[in-house]
Amino acid sequence: MIRTKADNELEYMREAGKIVALAHQAVKDAIKAGITTKQINEIVENVIMEHDAYPSFKNLYGFPAATCVSVNNVLVHGIPDDTVLQDGDIVSVDIGACYHGYHGDSAWTYAVGNVSKEVQTLLHISEESLYEGLKQAKAGNHLTDISHAIGEFVYSHGFSVPRDYAGHGIGTSVHEDPTVPNFGPAGHGILLKEGMTLAIEPMVLAGRPQTKVLADGWGVISKDGSLSAHYEHTIVITKNGYEILTTLNKEERPDNG
Repeated sequence: MIRTKADNELEYMREAGKIVALAHQAVKDAIKAGITTKQINEIVENVIMEHDAYPSFKNLYGFPAATCVSVNNVLVHGIPDDTVLQDGDIVSVDIGACYHGYHGDSAWTYAVGNVSKEVQTLLHISEESLYEGLKQAKAGNHLTDISHAIGEFVYSHGFSVPRDYAGHGIGTSVHEDPTVPNFGPAGHGILLKEGMTLAIEPMVLAGRPQTKVLADGWGVISKDGSLSAHYEHTIVITKNGYEILTTLNKEERPDNG
């Protein structure tokens, strides 16, 4: 069941999203060669707890940390540990915060020091694919209009998206209906309505789309060893388009078409 959110619920989600954005800012400031993924997790958890919230992912389905930290060919769900980041690495940090029972969820991929032009291109196209999808996030459009826009943009630049991982609805649960794929034909799925809250999250692989789960049962890697990137925002569909909730500055994008 897909439930639209009332104004008071959206205020809680905006606060949760702001806390997520603050945690990302702290991570961005701290990312450098020599930091461990466990230290990144500690930074995130401290920011969330300091703002009267709780890490959404901690113990979610048994996940053992406050945030997912995925390095290089790890696509998603990396468990923070003593891995030391090296110059030239890329690291995807997926953060969720629960504030008064409502969640915000955002992922971003960060370059560690100096990365190659090829890696810069991967990060740029992956980030841009998020906004290509969001251009279709408006009342009256079909859900898969978002999916199609993301997938077509990614594939047109020579990259791929995994088939088994997707965005989702969000609210009082981290994962709510509907599932939001990152590929597929346009014009399918539910019609988007004002007040729907979604986590749009393109996951992009530099190589082929096949993935496998690590022995820890969590981390997902590319089968061919290629690098991966992950970008995500929580949004609400508005009467004019959409509003990004996981940001420090209100970003409402009007329907221009």
